[in-house]
Amino acid sequence: MRRFLPLLAGLLMVAPAAAQDRSLPAAPPAALPLPTMLTLTASAGVARAPDQVRLTAAVLTDGATAAAAMAGNAARMTAVLAALKAAGIADRDVQTTGLSLNPQYRYQPEQPPMLTGYQARNSISIRTGRLADAGKLVDIAIKAGANEVQGPEFTLANPDTALDEARMAAVAKARARAELYARAAGLKVKRITSISEGAAAADPGPRPMLRTAMAEASAAPPVQPGELALQADVIISFELEARP
Repeated sequence: MRRFLPLLAGLLMVAPAAAQDRSLPAAPPAALPLPTMLTLTASAGVARAPDQVRLTAAVLTDGATAAAAMAGNAARMTAVLAALKAAGIADRDVQTTGLSLNPQYRYQPEQPPMLTGYQARNSISIRTGRLADAGKLVDIAIKAGANEVQGPEFTLANPDTALDEARMAAVAKARARAELYARAAGLKVKRITSISEGAAAADPGPRPMLRTAMAEASAAPPVQPGELALQADVIISFELEARP
């Protein structure tokens, strides 16, 4: 029995120590250093000659009654559509964009509004790839009965090809700028962590509006297509690292 007493005493001494060790919280892992990040915005643009032109022509007519205003408007717009078709504009290139009928009132002090008649408005959008005919189409529409013309607006039928070139240039510009910042900081670019694109834009240039005063014009107004400026914007985040 005596020879088991030292062993028992040793076990009693080890047990509290083990329990005490289990009560200690584990040491937290060493925190990893945060990566050095750089976020840049870059823009690039390209210029292209337009290959499509759009116009908006409208007919406004007044009448003593709603029926009279609409009938007069329909007759004049029918003449405009026929003139455009005779000029070679296909039906698929003409689209109605608005049709409205509004009462007209006369206002006098201290008197209720007095109905004086109705005004009807019918507008169409016209597109063509024959840029040189833009001024001619304005003249044709006005002489046929349109008394409001907006445009011309020069566009590209497929702008994606030009915009893709601008996107590539914008990414290259952002990458070159990131390399510059990294060298200045004694670092190098490790990788791109995110890329996002802003809204691509095309500047169509000024959009003149030709109204009733043009109805007396005796010749087609001169129109110059010029060039379109297309721009792509990108936002890119880079992770930087130490140089070896």
